[in-house]
Amino acid sequence: MTAIDPTQIQAARRAKLFTRINKLDGWFKVLGLSFMTPLLRAAAGDNPKAQGKELWQLLGVPLLAILGFLLLWGNLAPRVVTSLGAIPGPVQVWEQVGVLHADHVAERERETAFMERQDARNAEFIAAGQEDRVRERPYTGSPTYYDQIWTSVKTVFFGFLIATVVAVPLGIAAGLSPTTNAALNPLIQIFKPVSPLAWLPIVTMVVSAVYVTQDGMFSRAFLTSAITVTLCSLWPTLINTALGVASIDRDLISVSRVLKLNTWTKITRLVLPSALPLIFTGLRLSLGVGWMVLIAAEMLAQNPGLGKFVWDQFQNGSSNSLALIMVAVFTIGIIGFLLDRLMYALQSLFTYSNNR
Repeated sequence: MTAIDPTQIQAARRAKLFTRINKLDGWFKVLGLSFMTPLLRAAAGDNPKAQGKELWQLLGVPLLAILGFLLLWGNLAPRVVTSLGAIPGPVQVWEQVGVLHADHVAERERETAFMERQDARNAEFIAAGQEDRVRERPYTGSPTYYDQIWTSVKTVFFGFLIATVVAVPLGIAAGLSPTTNAALNPLIQIFKPVSPLAWLPIVTMVVSAVYVTQDGMFSRAFLTSAITVTLCSLWPTLINTALGVASIDRDLISVSRVLKLNTWTKITRLVLPSALPLIFTGLRLSLGVGWMVLIAAEMLAQNPGLGKFVWDQFQNGSSNSLALIMVAVFTIGIIGFLLDRLMYALQSLFTYSNNR
């Protein structure tokens, strides 16, 4: 029998390990954790010097830039004095993060205590045979910072979903038909640059006139913000979808004609797979635009959400208002980054070029 060479076994194991690391690299990029790849490669014994250089570029330089920003912020902020006091530094902003979290915990404890008292009172009525006095009242405490975040996230996704449902079919139609493209192009060029601040009054009046029910599934404030997001965020998806569909290989269209495929089959089997990369690019742009639009709409219309939180703190004028506004600024930025990562993850799942 031929003896098994231990060196060959070790080399095969290393090759398999590096193959797994390379597969994980795609997901690390999606999650914004690209620095994990050189760490794993170095741990597996792959040229520590080269992996250290890559790690410095992917992790060391960004961390150094963040540290430099924090030092610059901490040194310059106290020198700028406003009507509300000096600009808060990183320490003061972080302290307000703790305050907002403590407020949320306290509010949830009050809600729990309220529901327990209500349940106990209703149980007493039932035991006494007075079911007609049983009442279920919702807790009406003020929304916490986390509640405002959740409200904004729900609103932007609702508006983005409506924009996607409208923009993708119109983009496909414009990409497939020069006549449809010629009809839509003037409208796109006119309405695409319109600011959300111009749309908001119109949307507010239309929603107030059309949505007259008082016990509907959605509040008027929610619909106003969501529709404003829709009107401002559908254009990148529409334009990129039309471009993606129009730029697919003409031979594929010719093949669909030869095979006499119906319209639905042609779109789902040929058009969409070829245009998906550009469609997802439009979706990522639309979601980013929608998030920015939402904050402005909430601030101007005083609708619940992070925008209203920022405006309320500005109007409050307390010594901590600037720090709380800075907390909101970083929250908005972090959520915007996470939304983009989410769309990138979806793109990597549905497009071959990003999920190889």
